[in-house]
Amino acid sequence: MSSLHAPPTDLDTRRAQPTQPQRLSRGVALGATVALALLCVVWEVWLLPVGRGTLALKALPLLLPLPGLWRYRLYTFRALSLFVWLYALEGLVRATSEPGLGAVLATGEALLSVVIFVACAVHVRQRLAAARATPG
Repeated sequence: MSSLHAPPTDLDTRRAQPTQPQRLSRGVALGATVALALLCVVWEVWLLPVGRGTLALKALPLLLPLPGLWRYRLYTFRALSLFVWLYALEGLVRATSEPGLGAVLATGEALLSVVIFVACAVHVRQRLAAARATPG
């Protein structure tokens, strides 16, 4: 039997199983990303639509990392932690320039973006620390 088809060893299985803190950070990142996408759609389509609601399309890029977050892809966590700052920036700009409900929704967008960044950063740190601690 070739090494390509060899059954996984205990070491391989142990590495593949996420720890409780990794599951928590993934859950926070996943939940906050879904919440941010929903906030963008609800904001731009129902609560305070601008024009024909085409700004709701800004939620579409947030759907792309969801499969990678679900599968614990380290690259996805790294990419999302950088990409989410565009939403934080938009939220901060709109929070300071829009009155009333628009400012509240923009503040929520900025806060959710920061939560996503922190969850992704924590997850990446946990995974890298676990990789360094594992002999091999």
